[in-house]
Amino acid sequence: MALNFAKIQQDNPIVETSQKKKSKKAGDFRIFPYRRIVQFGFLAITLWIGVEFVLFVNQLESGLLPTISRPPGVEVFLPISALIGLKYWLLSGIFNQIHPSGLVLLIVILTTGLFLKKGFCSWVCPLGLLSEYLAEIHIKIFDRVRTIPGWLDYPLRSLKYLLLLFFAWAIFIGMDVVHLEKFIYSPYNRVADIKMLKFFADISATTFWTIIILTLMSVLIPYFWCRYLCPYGALLGLVSFFSPLKIHRNDTSCIDCDKCTKVCPARIKVHKASTVFSDECHACLMCVDSCPVKDTLFLSVTEKNLKLPRIVYTIIIVMVFVLGVSVAKITGHWQNEISSQEYLFHIRRIQQPNYLHNRGSVPEYDKEKFQSKSESDLNSEDPNGEKNE
Repeated sequence: MALNFAKIQQDNPIVETSQKKKSKKAGDFRIFPYRRIVQFGFLAITLWIGVEFVLFVNQLESGLLPTISRPPGVEVFLPISALIGLKYWLLSGIFNQIHPSGLVLLIVILTTGLFLKKGFCSWVCPLGLLSEYLAEIHIKIFDRVRTIPGWLDYPLRSLKYLLLLFFAWAIFIGMDVVHLEKFIYSPYNRVADIKMLKFFADISATTFWTIIILTLMSVLIPYFWCRYLCPYGALLGLVSFFSPLKIHRNDTSCIDCDKCTKVCPARIKVHKASTVFSDECHACLMCVDSCPVKDTLFLSVTEKNLKLPRIVYTIIIVMVFVLGVSVAKITGHWQNEISSQEYLFHIRRIQQPNYLHNRGSVPEYDKEKFQSKSESDLNSEDPNGEKNE
């Protein structure tokens, strides 16, 4: 009877006319185009950083002092080093100058999670943008979004938290100040960005097929990486629980069209919640865009007050990054302290044992040598501090 009644309601011209009247009140503004602009803007910056860094490393490998400056933003791809730097800063008060911009960007990203939910995932992260396009391929293949059953979805979602727990335990429990400092100033960490580049440039068969499998899984199961495996997303999900901003739904004006739930990439039952409490909410605002009734879905601090317009949210999330980077540059916490001469010293020896690590453990090295030796000394010595003849 309930299904028949729902169909009668749907076919009832009076109800349909009423819904159309409400729909007109919602307005035509959509935040989606602005979000795309922001996403592609950050993607362009990321690609530019990548190109600059490749040229920088290529010049080093040619035995030349680089004429291109190393882009500090490349350190955003060193989240483990940033986490280690964060703990070291909290315990020692020292903001390390080996990968300072990585720590700055981690703090900025955590700030967005705390105040703007997981906006980083749907507004900034290039992998989030890629996942959206892979999800569109999924819809073109299957005509609709196909999901895995809940009994399998929940255990799989725990995987990213287990990965996060592994890294958090290794760093925040397993490493004291001495071990943190040893890792931060080690030869390995000094060239961790170059190591990261080499990992993808000289890609192994295992890495290649892992990327292919993850891509295919993201087509078969939309947002597979983001939903099940990304430890960064898990960290932001935990932080976002403390965010004052939430998606709120006005029960009184809601017409139960379910459009908000249908468009939600995180598969949240938005149409059933007065307030969306979910670690999966990316603050993409697609649900708000889809709602046909004005002031029924909105981003706010409370259910009735302190509403944040979508365009204001867009401005804030961009400005958090702009201000964070600007403050870091002004205070001298953006560029690292490693000179081009020292990078040349490291690149010549990067295949040697001193530049390896094992789960955060690094070989013994002379920390003072890298901090006090002159550029000519660095150029004439091997990694163990012995003079080259």
